[in-house]
Amino acid sequence: MPYSPQLLQYLEQELALPPESIAMALRQWQQQRGSLPIILWQYGFITLEQLDRIFEWLDQTRGDRSSHISP
Repeated sequence: MPYSPQLLQYLEQELALPPESIAMALRQWQQQRGSLPIILWQYGFITLEQLDRIFEWLDQTRGDRSSHISP
């Protein structure tokens, strides 16, 4: 799962994650190419509840983008 600048902004502004934590998770993501939210959770930077909030936000933003696509 790729990450987006909007996701990074969400992590910093809505979840108040320190930039250092995000940077470390991004380094791990570059090595593993897994899911950035899962990596944040595995390293203890976010709770399971926050992980759910991130996935809900991702689903919502994907839905918003798909509704703007013309057939």
